[in-house]
Amino acid sequence: MRQITYRDALAEAMEEEMARDESVFLLGEEVARYDGAYKATKGLSQKFGESRVVDSPISELGFAGLGVGAAMVGLRPVIEFMTFNFSFLALDQVINSAAKMLYMSGGQTPIPIVFRGPTGAALQLSAQHSQACETYYVHAPGIKLVTPATPADAKGLLKAAIRDDDPVAVMEGELLYNFKGEVPELDVDHVVPLGVADLKREGSDVSIITHGKMVHMALQAAGKLEKEGIEADVLDLRSLRPLDVDAILATVAKTNRVVYVEEGWPYAGIGAQVVAIIQEEAFDHLDAPVLRVTQADIPMPYAKNLEQMAKPSVTHVIEAVNKVLYR
Repeated sequence: MRQITYRDALAEAMEEEMARDESVFLLGEEVARYDGAYKATKGLSQKFGESRVVDSPISELGFAGLGVGAAMVGLRPVIEFMTFNFSFLALDQVINSAAKMLYMSGGQTPIPIVFRGPTGAALQLSAQHSQACETYYVHAPGIKLVTPATPADAKGLLKAAIRDDDPVAVMEGELLYNFKGEVPELDVDHVVPLGVADLKREGSDVSIITHGKMVHMALQAAGKLEKEGIEADVLDLRSLRPLDVDAILATVAKTNRVVYVEEGWPYAGIGAQVVAIIQEEAFDHLDAPVLRVTQADIPMPYAKNLEQMAKPSVTHVIEAVNKVLYR
């Protein structure tokens, strides 16, 4: 297979879906003339024209609402937020309109819209630009959410999201755009179904369950643990809503010990939901309490040394694994 970057995989997904379906169009800040803030829409304006790749004003509420209206009349908008931190301005359209319209119309008005862009911390972007935004979206029924960790998953999940008849948020790791990985050849219609987790590494001693950018941290920790004789399952959820509960229960039944790793805050986080599921449906399999590794429960500091202390780390993951193994 080819080795391409995460951003190029996203661009391929959008290009292929726009060529396949004329109802697909892109809208967001700088997506056309500037090729996207992270260059994920590079070349698409030149290929498909300004009517299908549309630069918007700096008005997230406005262009998200425009996208919802377009979806209501049968188009398939892909809305890029320069960062999901900025999408908080548009949550009324995302949560009160897009997520609820199918239900409130009695099934008459599907909203086939994608909201995509980076989430989580990068490097010294401070508190207002460093938030992992998954919990704000996943809490609301009516909207799906995926968090690709690899170029192959970025392409496959985005293609599936564009084809889906429900609103889907595609949250990308801000530090992953340059990350390279294997992606199927261009003649393969590579689609990754929503709601299906992926076991990124096999192990028998402990399960490290995670999503998004933290998959790479979990794999690094698993590699170091292997040198100590500990074999870790690393389960990448990929999709947070719908959630692959069967995959979660399968890994718990295999290893009997679980650590959940996420970039967001601990209070009411994604890990809290996963722990609740394990407690309700797999309690008898557990040989130790489930532990979570998260960002510190504070706004992200700007100072580099404090930022590093606030973020989850490989060391934190290894410490949690040792605790659940009573080492």
